[in-house]
Amino acid sequence: MDLGYSQTILAMGPPAQPGQQSAPAWTSMVPLVLLVVVFYFVLIRPQQKKAKEHQQLLKTVKAGDKIVTSGGVLGVVITVKEKTVTIRSADTKLEITKSAIAEITERSGEADEA
Repeated sequence: MDLGYSQTILAMGPPAQPGQQSAPAWTSMVPLVLLVVVFYFVLIRPQQKKAKEHQQLLKTVKAGDKIVTSGGVLGVVITVKEKTVTIRSADTKLEITKSAIAEITERSGEADEA
C-alpha cells in the first residue's frame, strides 16, 4: 500500500454540507479528557487512598493486637520489628512480613477498655 492510496482513503470522509461549518478540533478531545477524569476518580484515587490507609495500619501495629494476614491466618502479635512481625496462631509461632497483614481485628488497648 503506497502513501498516496492511504491519503486518498482518508480524504474520502463524508462531504461537508454546503453552508455548514465543521466542528472545531478541540471538541474531539473533550470525551477523552472526560474519560481520563472519570478513571481518576473511580479507579486511581480510591486505590491510592486504600494504600495510604494500609501503610498507616502497618505503622500502628503493636504487640498484643489480633490480626488477620492476607493468607487468612488469624494470630496475636508478639513482637514487631522493622519489616517483620512475629505472631502466635494457636500453638504455632510465625514470623511474617508486615505487608502480609490484611487487617487488625482487635487492638491490644481496646480489650483493656471494654
